[in-house]
Order: sequence, then structure tokens, then C-alpha cells
Amino acid sequence: MTDLHVYDTTLRDGAQQEGLNLSVADKMAIASHLDDLGVGYIEGGWPGANPKDTEFFARAARDLRLRTATLTAFGATRRAGVRAGDDPLVRALLDSQASVVTLVAKSHTGHVERALRTTLAENLAMIRDTVALLRGEGRRVFLDAEHFFDGYRLDRDYALEAVRAAVESGAEVVALCDTNGGLLPNQVAEVVDDVVRTTGARVGIHCHNDTGCAVANSMAAVDAGATHVQGTVNGYGERTGNADLLTVVANLQLKAGRALIEPHRLQDATRIAHAIAEVTNVPAYSRQPYVGSSAFAHKAGLHASAIKVDPDLYQHLDPKHVGNDMRMLVSDMAGRASIELKSRELGFDLDAADETDAATLRRVLATVKQKELRGYTFDAADASFELLLRREVQGGLPDFFSVESWRVITDARGDADALSEATVKVRAAGERHVETGEGNGPVNALDHALRAALSSAYPEIRHLELIDYRVRILDAAHGTDAVTRVLIETSDGTTSWTTIGVAANILEASWDALVESVTYGLVRAGVPPR
Repeated sequence: MTDLHVYDTTLRDGAQQEGLNLSVADKMAIASHLDDLGVGYIEGGWPGANPKDTEFFARAARDLRLRTATLTAFGATRRAGVRAGDDPLVRALLDSQASVVTLVAKSHTGHVERALRTTLAENLAMIRDTVALLRGEGRRVFLDAEHFFDGYRLDRDYALEAVRAAVESGAEVVALCDTNGGLLPNQVAEVVDDVVRTTGARVGIHCHNDTGCAVANSMAAVDAGATHVQGTVNGYGERTGNADLLTVVANLQLKAGRALIEPHRLQDATRIAHAIAEVTNVPAYSRQPYVGSSAFAHKAGLHASAIKVDPDLYQHLDPKHVGNDMRMLVSDMAGRASIELKSRELGFDLDAADETDAATLRRVLATVKQKELRGYTFDAADASFELLLRREVQGGLPDFFSVESWRVITDARGDADALSEATVKVRAAGERHVETGEGNGPVNALDHALRAALSSAYPEIRHLELIDYRVRILDAAHGTDAVTRVLIETSDGTTSWTTIGVAANILEASWDALVESVTYGLVRAGVPPR
């Protein structure tokens, strides 16, 4: 069986996603993460087409030390009517020093005639000439046959001729691109099977997700004979994105038994997915297969009862294979089994068979249900649930500080931006602290004031950073009298946690979530009360 290429296009095709902008430093960081994952090829971008990608290849040649992956340069075949050696963009591919070059070429007669505005014969010559030049310069060449499937349906013979032109000139792989992302798995499989049997080429697959079938289409292509699969981490890409390479690899390796990357590297997939999400500044998708935070999360009490007996009854594989973990979500749907399992997850060994523990579990369950009736949602705020559990199990929380009062005002003057100012009064380490903080909103001001008030007693909180703030209006029909739910996500630079506040006043809800966030950070760090 031919080895299957795992080819990542995050740095080029993925970067075309709306709102996703990568600096050269970002691309260097992502390339290192991809190398840790163990992909075979990393498409770095289009040198010569823009200064950023040209600089990336220059820096990569100097500073990037890849252990498992090969960096590839992306570019186009020569322009019509120009010798390949005279085309500056082709020369830039050679100047990039990449040992592998991936060329994009037209295989759709409509694109040749209306987009390139050249003849069908000249397009084939452009493929042959450019591949031959690069091969003559010692480069390995892959070819992306753009819009291949649509072109195949329009003119099968010409699409196949484009594949033959590439292979006969020395291209190792011809990746068939569903550029518009409009196909279904059975359609992809039929075409790939025909191309493999008719041309004898080594075929790859490059799918977009416009029908929601990019992963399934990639799997179907491999089943039909493709031995090179392209995709992006986290499914980044224009419109609805590309095939999520992490899902494709996990499916092929863990479900289909294809050995693609070393198992210990696949076990790092969850960390890498989230690390790359941090670099791109695109929030990680919690419901992403395999690596999402909700991929192995269980909420309903019935599930929890079964999971308590055997976790595999409600999950399709052991999440450790991809570096993830099973989580129990606590909500108003929870039963005692959910609370018991969640308590174990958090390090509390509560046993429902023990009379004292059973009483604790009943109290916790009653509290959860009562609070969720008021608008709390502990399945979205694990840190707040852990604090609730600690209060019940340990008889309270460490007495880090007590709040005397807080207030916040927002001053708007004419056309100037409004400025918020908060004053916080607390007692900590045996002293009274009164501090004022300014911010670009009332919650930001409260956050600054609370940190200032506690920083002398607890310098550890300087490492805490509020990274997300979400507001949900409950019972919106009540208008301005509605209850407000606030979720705050905080990071200590290593991990993050979410706390919740619920109140009729948005500032009160925000304050409660802030206080819980700081309290949890101190508990997590093992800081003693002072």
C-alpha cells in the first residue's frame, strides 16, 4: 500500500478565511506546531506573489528547523505566451529554496478560456513547461488541478489530459481540487476512481466544505485510490472552509487503520489545535470532532449513569488517542451520577454508596438545579461549579478577601469616548484596600480596580488575564427588567477557566463573575489566604 501524504494548507489556503490575518511570526509559529503534529508537508504560501510570503520563506530557510515535515512553496504555472524560465513568479518559486513546489493549474475548459484567456493547447503547454523547468532545477513537483471536478463534468477528456500533461512532465502528485466545494462523497469517489484507473497518476484530494462534506469527500477519495490528502487545521479557509485535516487524519488512522502519523504525535492533536487557534485569534470550536472541548463532554443524567459503569458506552473512542479528555457537564439535567463523576474529575472522591457523601451529592444537586432555575448554566462555567462543590465538600472556600463595597460610573462628554471609572474597597491580608481603576467600559474598570486592590496581598493575580466576556439576556420579554447572565473567561497564561454571574443588574452579574474568577485563580494556584 502506497504511503499516504498528509499535506497541510493552513498557511496558504487556510489564511484566506475571512478575518484571519497571519503575520510572518504567526506563520513561523504555526509551522512549528504542524511539525510537532507530524504532517508530511506544510504549504507555506506563495513566494513572489506578496512580500509577506516571500519574507516567510526567507526566514524559514534561516530559522525554521523542521523535524518531520517538508516545507512546500505554492505558485502557478507560467503565464500564457511567456517562457517558464522568464516568468518572475516561477523564478520566485526557485528562489524560495523550497525542495517541493506545488503548482496550481487549470483543468476546467471554461476557466482556461474565460479566466486565463488562452487556448486549451497553450494551457497544457504551460503545465508541461513549468513542471519540466522545476524538475530540471531539482525540485519535486506536486500539481493542484484547480476546479477539477467541475471541469471533469464539463469536459472529461480535457481534464484527464491536464493530469497526463503534469505526470508526463515529472509531477509526482496531481491533487484533484473541489474548489467550489459543491460535491458529495459518491460523486468524488466516482471521479477519483476513473482518474486513477485511466491515467495511472498518483492522485491527491483537496476539498472545500461548502456542502458540509469536505471531510467525507476526502475519505471517499482515499477509499477510491487517492494517496495524498490536503486540508487545514481546524478547517480554516475561505467561505465555509476546507477539510479539517485533524478530523481527516484521525478518521483515517483511528477508524480506517491507515498509519499516517506516529500515535504519540496524534495524541498531541488537541493541544496543537488549540495552540494554533490562539495564534490565529480565531476561537477554538468547542464542537469540533475529536479535539473540541465538547467532543467528549456528557451532560444528561441518563448518560452519566451509563458512563459511571463503562465510559465507552457513550463515546466512540478513548479521547486520549487525540489528547482530549472526557468531561462531565453539570446542569439542571444532571443526576447524582453526573455530580459524582464530575466530583471525581475535579479530584473529590465522593461515593454515592457512602451515606455522608450521598448527602453531599444531594445538596450539590439541589443547589445546581435551584441556581439553574434562576439562570445559571454550570455546563458553560466549570470553574464556578468547582467553587460550588468546594463550598459543600470543604465547608467553604479559603478566606482570601472580603468585599466591603464597589461602585462604577461612566462619564460621557460630548463627542469624546465615554470613560468608565470603578472604585473597589476590600479587606485582604488584614488590611483595608481602596483602589480606583479606569477602563474602556464599566467591567474593564472593575477588573482593573479589583486587581489593584488585591495585588499587594496576592501578587499572583498579576498573571491573570480576562480573555472573554459574554452576556446573555434571560427572559428578554421583560425588557430592561430582564435577568442577565455573564460568563467571564480568564487565563493564567497556561490554561483558562470560565465563571458565571447572574443578576438583574448587568454590572452586579459581571462583578460576581469577576470575583469568582479571581478566587478560582488563587485556589488553582494553591495560594494560601493572607
